Amino acid sequence: MKKLTTVLLSSLLLFLVGCGGKNTKTQESMSNISQPAIDKIVKELSEMYPEQSNRIQRSIPQAAALWQTADGTEDDFAAFCREQFVAGEQELADLANTLQRNLEILWGNYNKMSVDMKLPLHVVGPDITPLDEIFGSFDPYAHLTDDLFANKVAFITIVNFPFYSLEEKNQMGAEWSRQQWAYARLGDVFTARIPAEYNQNISNAVTAADSYISAYNIIMGNLLNDNNQTLFPADMKLISHWGLRDELKSNYANKENGLEKQRMIYTVMKHIVNQTIPECVINNEQYQWNPAQNKVYKDGEEVSYTTEPMTRYQYFLANFKAEQAIDKYTPTYPTCIERAFNESMELSFEEIESMFTEFIASEQVKEVATLISQRLGRDLEPFDIWYDGFKSRGTVSEDELSAKTRALYPNRDAVSKDLPRILVKLGFDKAKADDICRYITVDPSRGAGHAWEAAMKTDNARLRTRIAENGMDYKGYNIAVHEFGHNVEQTVTLHDVDNYIMKGVPSTAFTEALAFVFQKRDLELLGYSNSDPDKEYLKTLDIFWGCYEIMGVSLVDMYVWKWLYENPNATAEQLKDQVVATAKEVWNKYYAPILGETDSPILGIYSHMIDAPLYLPNYPFGHIVEFQLEQLFAGKNMAQEIMRIYPAGRLTPQQWMINATGEKVSTKPLLIATKEAVAKIK
Repeated sequence: MKKLTTVLLSSLLLFLVGCGGKNTKTQESMSNISQPAIDKIVKELSEMYPEQSNRIQRSIPQAAALWQTADGTEDDFAAFCREQFVAGEQELADLANTLQRNLEILWGNYNKMSVDMKLPLHVVGPDITPLDEIFGSFDPYAHLTDDLFANKVAFITIVNFPFYSLEEKNQMGAEWSRQQWAYARLGDVFTARIPAEYNQNISNAVTAADSYISAYNIIMGNLLNDNNQTLFPADMKLISHWGLRDELKSNYANKENGLEKQRMIYTVMKHIVNQTIPECVINNEQYQWNPAQNKVYKDGEEVSYTTEPMTRYQYFLANFKAEQAIDKYTPTYPTCIERAFNESMELSFEEIESMFTEFIASEQVKEVATLISQRLGRDLEPFDIWYDGFKSRGTVSEDELSAKTRALYPNRDAVSKDLPRILVKLGFDKAKADDICRYITVDPSRGAGHAWEAAMKTDNARLRTRIAENGMDYKGYNIAVHEFGHNVEQTVTLHDVDNYIMKGVPSTAFTEALAFVFQKRDLELLGYSNSDPDKEYLKTLDIFWGCYEIMGVSLVDMYVWKWLYENPNATAEQLKDQVVATAKEVWNKYYAPILGETDSPILGIYSHMIDAPLYLPNYPFGHIVEFQLEQLFAGKNMAQEIMRIYPAGRLTPQQWMINATGEKVSTKPLLIATKEAVAKIK
């Protein structure tokens, strides 16, 4: 499950570079500073401060590009630059500290406001009301930079801390001091002016889609096979896609009817993607449903129904429209695709695409698939992209695991009290474990679960997972351990980083990586030992197969967004058709030769595609980072390594990994290790 605020705060940081009002002109046309005026003030300041000439030549044109008529005349702009440019080293450091102190106050409190207003939407409680939806979608950040540009704080920042491109950060960053990195990250804060109403529209779209997904449950005890039998417990209610996927995974250990259950879940998933699912069976306990025949029953009698009316893709399309509307105000990153990759991931679309396609086309895929087929004793089927047998839990009954987790965690207080023990078991000393956990709040989640970071040191990160009235089942526990990994990263990179503006990680992939590291140890944390001499090889194979699965899902998401920009007037039905077509195309090229069944749409099932624009590529990239971290942690105290590398904060991905391991981010270590693991396990 995603680290929620990375999606929301990446948009919020974009909002923080926004201003405007209701002017719908492009940003370029709104600047009222001519090139001769820019050249004149650059020359003047460079002569006054020759040792600062490089900084001046960057910062003044960047500020001029955002200066509008309402901000003043060309003479006003020149006077502002003369007055506000800071040349002295100590004075510049003092300015940076002042900006960071106040940004923490603003961002931290606005983030807390957003968290608190979304509580009715995200946390178990009374039924959600329309007013809850309105407050939950309200964006406290929306008008913030209207004020920061109006009072010239944004321009003070730009004039003194210029923006550096990703290429420049990668080229020069290796030689930068920590202070220089902080200055560069201050230069990232104000790079565009987005009208506040557009910021609010994005928040509305994301919140509406998230609420839709959070309430998208399938009543598993009401599913029927062709013999009118129910295969799942009567009280089992699973969210799409996470709950369905995890239940499918759990049935690899079920030798009685596990395969039949998996095939039924796969059929349900196809109906969801294709929008052939009866609307009345979504989060509704009154109806029984035979997915194979797509027939619905009530009180034993077959009833007519209508399918879900493109709702899934209407939310997808609404997110696209909201993002596309701000393109003209973000010339540095003029599409959502560029904002998601070049800005947020700090890797280009093309780099990620090349990395993923080379990986899923590698010879290792067929080798691992052959091994899985041998272990299962059958030909592979499409849902085997979620094969879970390389994990030690693949041989442990989920009923046994859930009985244990329910006893350990009857409520959220029990979860909260146990968090320090978990960290101690992972190698943290007791004092540090207690210190980290006092900044983490546990809540029972309406949705599958998420982690929401704090944005100021006086606030807490949030760990959300599903906790039923009879305690937390294994699915909820497994997600909780994953989200706890996020929370640890969030807390360490807020409290242990040297500059506030450097808080966090290079991109979502790096927090996902630590969450995956924690999640892989969930059984160990429950007290299950693993004496298998091949466990490290199996861990490698598990990470590899996870990458293979999620890279295909990510490529579908990426290609659909590319199609949307080529077809911006598409309807929800046309979007659905394209998602299905793209999913089939990627499947047929990279998956059907391995898993059989041409034209499977299953790669379109992920809920993040609907409620988190272009978030999915962070997962496979996170797995790549995860593997390099696992290699780093081998034979060492993992907690000490975490505390060594994560306080580096927001370097670029490549600089961060070099700092952590001495090597760049690459799929090669995982591919090499996978070939070795296959040979060993065979």
